[in-house]
Order: sequence, then structure tokens, then C-alpha cells
Amino acid sequence: MNPAAVPASGAHASAPFLTGDLATPLGRPLSLAVLGAGARGSAYADLAAKRPERARVVAVAELRDSVRTAFAAKHGLTDERCFADWRELLDSPRLADVAIVAVQDADHVEAAVGLADLGYQLLLEKPMATTEEGCDAIAEAVRRNGTALALTHVMRYTPYTVALKQILLEGAIGDIVSLQHLEPIGYYHFAHSFVRGNWRREDQSSSLLLAKACHDIDWLSDVVGRPVRRVSSFGSLTHFRPESAPEGATDRCVTCPLESSCAYSAPRLYQGGLRKGGTKQYFTRITTAGELTEKAVTEALTEGPYGRCVYHSDNDVPDHQVVNLEFDNAVTASFVLTAFTPLDNRHTKIFGTRGQLTGDGRRIEVYDFLTERTTVVDTSLDGSSAAEGHAGGDEAMFHAYVDALQDGRPELIVSGIDASLASHRVVFAAERAWRAGTVIEL
Repeated sequence: MNPAAVPASGAHASAPFLTGDLATPLGRPLSLAVLGAGARGSAYADLAAKRPERARVVAVAELRDSVRTAFAAKHGLTDERCFADWRELLDSPRLADVAIVAVQDADHVEAAVGLADLGYQLLLEKPMATTEEGCDAIAEAVRRNGTALALTHVMRYTPYTVALKQILLEGAIGDIVSLQHLEPIGYYHFAHSFVRGNWRREDQSSSLLLAKACHDIDWLSDVVGRPVRRVSSFGSLTHFRPESAPEGATDRCVTCPLESSCAYSAPRLYQGGLRKGGTKQYFTRITTAGELTEKAVTEALTEGPYGRCVYHSDNDVPDHQVVNLEFDNAVTASFVLTAFTPLDNRHTKIFGTRGQLTGDGRRIEVYDFLTERTTVVDTSLDGSSAAEGHAGGDEAMFHAYVDALQDGRPELIVSGIDASLASHRVVFAAERAWRAGTVIEL
């Protein structure tokens, strides 16, 4: 039977929708319900709009009235397909083939489990959940319902990663022995997201490593292709704390006499975003709920969390951390996560028995020990940040998921439940190792 003709499972099933059986091409556009119309949810909806013959947004759940209204207008949604609370979808008949879950991290378990039980297929924003138990609950629901899930580990899908893995597969540097990997978060990105923003406190979101770097741990696991055996980690909140504040600093940038000389000035970032595109404007949109006006920025800086002094916020996540990994084939990896960089691409060195590979998310340089020559491969598409599409990863991941469901090609989903659960376990082990000051065996 064509999966499009099978009714959804669960008590609320009322229409034929795609099941988790991906063996048969669908033959019609996928229908998508977007939970959370913020930066990530909107980005995926916009990608769907580029190929309406493959996928179409049919519903949205978004708390903010103005954001929900703008999203609905952009994607042609009627009022009855717009919800202020995503939990309303759990109490309604199934509305779509796929639910794109881009709500706050702490809500992922309730949303993903409930939607899977209703028969929705899931495109789930990373991290899976804020606890290992939550990840297990999602995995159990996905397996119980035969759900086609992809986690948005977009780094697995970039043209850069595809090219890099092919180079390694061809033996260009021999056998991998060790890796160095740097995630340069960027000073103003860190101040926005992890000092002033939604991910500043672990009790309100998740750990820094989980929120920002589960991508990287997953990517290292994908490149090495072997399970992690042992983990250690070190880090601290060193700079963004009250004792680091310069004398005379106030609790808000707009009242601070030192604002013009502060590298972390909120007016410099968000007012600059009004005049420029790219990442700064992306952050400004988040700050003002999408309204790019002087008035909106001024109000946000005066009243909202994004106008706070970085030394007088209530943040508690570390501003730098290192994770050391040993894989079960004795390959080792060192991963550094830090706030104190320009906003830059990730940097990786892979050391092999016959050569060295150096990459930055766009360019790959391969040095051959025998010939002493360097070969360069340029995979550049766009920038590496979320505002710039994660070096083509957002589009490649989204289209791979849609095409897998459309064409009966489940092998296109390379960030499914098994791989994603395994790499999340490594992240949680690294957090335990950091807090206990020990080495964790997996």
C-alpha cells in the first residue's frame, strides 16, 4: 500500500498522511507543520518555499503574535492553521506529514514524543533534548512509532563534509591517527546567545556544549566513523562575570559611560545590525522579534535582556571548554570551544599516517608526506554561521530529508536516531567528565 494512503496512527488520526515506511515514492508535496517560527523554523520554511512541488508549509505554532502573523502571511496560512501554543497540535487531529520541531530546547521531549505518537514524521532541531533521559524518551517514541526522524546536525550534510570524507576514504592521508578541532563561537555571538540570550543559563536551556557543540561532537564521530571509548573535559566561566566588569560599568549598555570602549557593547552590535546584513542583522532580528527599526532596537536595549551588561547578567554557562575524545580504534581528538575569537569558520586538522588534512568548513588542504605537495579543494557555497546557511548545510540537510521522504530513499537521512543518540551520549559524558574532573568510559 502506498504510504500516502495509510491513515495516521493514534487517537486523533483523521486524514491520510505519510507513515514512517519510506520504501515507496510519495507522489505529492509533503505537508509541513512548523513548531516555532523563530530563526530556525523560519529558515526551514523558506527552504520549503523554494521547492513547493516537494514540500509545503500548512500550519504554524508560534507564541509571538507578530511573528506568527508575519509567518502566516508569507506562507499563505489561514487562521485555523495558526496556533499560539504548539501543544494545541497535540490535542488536534494530525495536520501534516512532518512536524518541524524548532521550539525551545527544554520542550523538545514533550513535543517530539507527543507528535511521534500522533504519527508525525519529525525534523528535530538540535539538541535532541537537554538530558540523556530525554534523548532516550525521544528515541523510544521514534522507534515505537516507526517515525522517520532527522536531527538537524547540518554539518554532516555540507558539501565540505562530503568532500572531506571522500578524500579520507580515498586514503589521501592514510589512516587517521588524531584530530584537532576548533569551534570559534565569536565574541559577539557568544555575548548575544550565551550571556544575554536564551542559552545563557543551563537551568533554563542546556549546557553550552550541548547547545552549541553537539554539532561538532557529532561531526567528529561521523568523520572518524568509530564509537567513542573515553572522554575528558575542562572549562570554566572565566570572563563574563561581575568581578571582570571595568570600574564604573552599569547594568545596561545604554546607561554605561564605558559603552563606547567596550568590545561587547549591545548598541554597537544591534544598531550595527540595522545598517548591515549578515550575522549582525540576524541577531538584531532576534532581539527585536523581526522589526528592524531604531525604535525597536532602542526599546530592546532599554527594556529587554539583550541590552544588559555582559558582566552583570545572570549567565552561568562556561565561556570556554575543551573536550578530549578517544575512539575505540585508538584515534584521539581534541576539541576546543571558545567565546574569544572573531566570528569565524571552524578549523580542523586531521593527522594521518601518510599526510595531513587542514580544513575550515570551506577549503580543504591536503599535504602529502611522500610528494611534499599540498592539494587544495574549495567547497565554498556560503558562510558557516546560522545566518549564512551553515556553509550549505541547512539547505542540504533539509532537502535530503524531504527527498528521502518524497522518493523512498531513507539512506539520504544521515542524521537519524541511532547516530544522533550516540553522539549526544558523548556530549553528556563530556559534561559529567568536566564536572567530576575525571575520565568517563562509555
